[in-house]
Amino acid sequence: MDTVLIIIGALLLVGGLLGSVLPVLPGPPLSFLGLLTLRFLETPAIGDNGLIIWGLIAAFITILDYYLPVWTAGRMGGSKLAVWGATLGLILGLFLGPAGVILGPLLGAITGELLAGKPFDQAFRTGVWAFIGFAGGILVKIVYALAAGFKFVYLLV
Repeated sequence: MDTVLIIIGALLLVGGLLGSVLPVLPGPPLSFLGLLTLRFLETPAIGDNGLIIWGLIAAFITILDYYLPVWTAGRMGGSKLAVWGATLGLILGLFLGPAGVILGPLLGAITGELLAGKPFDQAFRTGVWAFIGFAGGILVKIVYALAAGFKFVYLLV
């Protein structure tokens, strides 16, 4: 049974890493669930306190991921259309490969601002800041997913 749980945990951790860049998967919660599987091993490899800490961090990062692009765009006077544009730009950009993932949020935020009636220079500035917030959220999720993966391997070795 331990082998099955370890495989499930590893798959959840891979899903968590993928979810760090793909908006359709909840990256930090999947990574946390990967660690949680270690609690159900015949000899639990992680304690309750460790799980609580990892779970609180995952919850914080998940909330931060939604708030950061809004905050950075808002700091530059951006509208909600800029944030929605960045999100839609990322989703559409997924079909265009790595360049689409990078340029999608930027172009989406700029388009959102232009639709909100902002002049191009302001739309561009807001788009850049929305993108920075979006990229910051992705970076934090990737760091969490990698840390959870390393912890998973460390606890098993």
